[in-house]
Amino acid sequence: MSSKKLVAASLLAMALTALVGCVQYPTERQSVVDLRPQISFRFDPADTRMAQARVLVNGLDSGRMADFLDGTGSLRVLSGTHIVQVISGSEVLLNERAYVGDGVARPFTVK
Repeated sequence: MSSKKLVAASLLAMALTALVGCVQYPTERQSVVDLRPQISFRFDPADTRMAQARVLVNGLDSGRMADFLDGTGSLRVLSGTHIVQVISGSEVLLNERAYVGDGVARPFTVK
């Protein structure tokens, strides 16, 4: 094989290798959309008593109200009617029955 043919064959091999390296393989992207209703609370976050108040949904303790501040966090629940209570010590700050459907974000105002 002459040197010109060898150089041409080498250049062709390098070009084919570069083309194979530039091919983008198909990718699959999957995501899960969570359409469960969300409950959040509007209150003065500077009020530590309110921030430490406990949230009960259908009688089950779900955490501190500060964890579900409207705009920063929310509590996901199943679609349906729920009894939402906010309790600080022995004082009931909120006691409300509410229906929430799929995809709904429902804020509660606590004063």
